[in-house]
Amino acid sequence: MLHPSYTDLMKVVNSGVEEGETPVVNSRYSIVLATSKRARQIIAGVQPLVPGEGKKALSVAIQELESGQVKIVSEEEAEQELSEEALVMAEQEEAEEAVSEEA
Repeated sequence: MLHPSYTDLMKVVNSGVEEGETPVVNSRYSIVLATSKRARQIIAGVQPLVPGEGKKALSVAIQELESGQVKIVSEEEAEQELSEEALVMAEQEEAEEAVSEEA
């Protein structure tokens, strides 16, 4: 048996959703996709957000999701965050170039 259960994980993920709004996760499939994606990130070398010495990457990913340290976002939200990050980085590069040209 999986601990925590899918139901428990869905409650944690959807805890920030107000009544009447669409839940972040509607199915166990969404939980499986999110945890497997995070596990692949951990395997690729991304630092885990919870202590997990000797644990498998999937166990760590589930623990991160349960503790609320990893959030599941829609593709639209992820794309928006990436575009905002790219804009901030471009602005920083322009500021650095302006400073180096003045020097």
